[in-house]
Amino acid sequence: MSDSVATPPAPPAKVTLWTPFMYALFRAIWIAGLVSNVGTWMQNVAGVWLVTTLTTSALLVALMQTATSLPAFLLSMPAGVMADLVDRRRLLLLTQGFMAAVATGLGVLTLNNGISAYGVLGFTFLLGMGAALNAPIWQAIATELVPRPALGSAITLNGVSNNIARAIGPAIGGAIIAYYSSGWVFLLNGVSFLGTWAVVYFWKRQPTVTSGPAENFIGALRAGMRYVQYSPAIYGVLARTFAFSFGAAAMWGLVSVVVARRLHLSSGHYGVMLSWLGAGAVTGALLMGRAGSRLNFNQRVLLGVLAFVGTNVALALVNQIFILYAVMFVSGIAWLLVMTSFSTTVQLSVPRWVQARVISVYMLVFQAGLSVGSLVWGELADHLSLRTSLLAAAGWMLASTLLAVPFPMRSAEGLNLDPADDRPHTVGEDAIDPDSGPVMVTIEYHVEPANWGAFHAAAAQLKRLRLRDGALRAGVFADVAHPTRISEFFYVATWGEHQRQYHRFTREDQVVEAAVRRLHSGPDAPRVTHLLAFPTTSNVEVATPIATLESQR
Repeated sequence: MSDSVATPPAPPAKVTLWTPFMYALFRAIWIAGLVSNVGTWMQNVAGVWLVTTLTTSALLVALMQTATSLPAFLLSMPAGVMADLVDRRRLLLLTQGFMAAVATGLGVLTLNNGISAYGVLGFTFLLGMGAALNAPIWQAIATELVPRPALGSAITLNGVSNNIARAIGPAIGGAIIAYYSSGWVFLLNGVSFLGTWAVVYFWKRQPTVTSGPAENFIGALRAGMRYVQYSPAIYGVLARTFAFSFGAAAMWGLVSVVVARRLHLSSGHYGVMLSWLGAGAVTGALLMGRAGSRLNFNQRVLLGVLAFVGTNVALALVNQIFILYAVMFVSGIAWLLVMTSFSTTVQLSVPRWVQARVISVYMLVFQAGLSVGSLVWGELADHLSLRTSLLAAAGWMLASTLLAVPFPMRSAEGLNLDPADDRPHTVGEDAIDPDSGPVMVTIEYHVEPANWGAFHAAAAQLKRLRLRDGALRAGVFADVAHPTRISEFFYVATWGEHQRQYHRFTREDQVVEAAVRRLHSGPDAPRVTHLLAFPTTSNVEVATPIATLESQR
């Protein structure tokens, strides 16, 4: 199934960081998102600091990060499926309203002294649920707001929004905590969601046009997982994302403990620490133009990981708060370099029909790293020492740089992922019940022996695409009597799934298919045959072992 929506006008010949602001809807959603992000970072500071004052356990403090991240681990995939199947505007209205209600409830309870450390964790978990359902939709709509050449800039600007909020939100939140109460911060966060809700409410989103039979929830979930499984570029990014977020979780989960317990400073200093981190990230975005022309994704990620090695070492050993401010500033630059590299690679590497699902898998892996990392580093801090935990995290991140060898990151900006719907259709396919099946498709080639090696390599790439887009089995066989006659086959569960598989094929995939067909040497084009299971017999019969038959007599 391929999806299409109205696309924005083409960008100017030269795309810059600011190009997405040419589009009014992107501007409006970006500004509303910035306000909401400020409220979220105020909430994060208030929540962590409130738990820090309500308990003496470093583990409970670190679990605030887990409470934020774990819902993404549980809900990212269902959220991605819904974002690909259901109207995204309605889902955004639902998630923004839910988070506004939860934040307001937490604020009311806190102002009335009716909250405990475990209660804060519970409300944080609920907010994490709303964020988990919201995040894949929020990232996926970027493709509807700006054209593909400007998508990388849009992703960077969304990162800038979050990091501007990180720069000012903690400072505002820390000041309100110091002079008033965490409860007021929670109430303001509830209000911040209303601006986003209003912008989305007035968004006149064009209806999605789909090709092929509609997917059900379970089928769409399987399709998303299968796409990731057979996309080396995607699972390479996922491996490196988990390694990075697992190590970076030490900073996010323990920086408040460093400020409060090791340096014996106030919530204001904690807020300023996070503000320096956010300021560094905004600066990193402004430097992205130079970095984009001089550094590839591999180099950006490696630099960012090495910077975080230094961050964890500094948090463990440095006692001067002003030096730590500078460290956090550099860490913010590194964070933006790494996260935009991951996110841009993922979004540019997948077609629109599966985009939200793949984004949700990426976010699931990222949040899983943060959740598990927060738990591991918090436990180490409680049972050994804070310094040991941070140094161990630094060692992990240093070792993770080796992942660049098996999982190199490549630019995806030049990929053409438009649907290749101009291929010939099967005669009489409209009369076939979409639930009929299974279906086996065979393509017969004539390949000279001198080309067998090249054909085998090209066919292996095509086989991966067949499996990625819906085939249950795929392979290549040679005719024993006529070795130059080689048949490719793939096996699909139903005719409807085969139709979806047809519409998922992209222009980029056609390049792989063309490489296979160029090795065909017959006078006619390769012969394609569609075989549908005979309706009055079982589809596939599995032979019963002889020993079993003897025992039944």
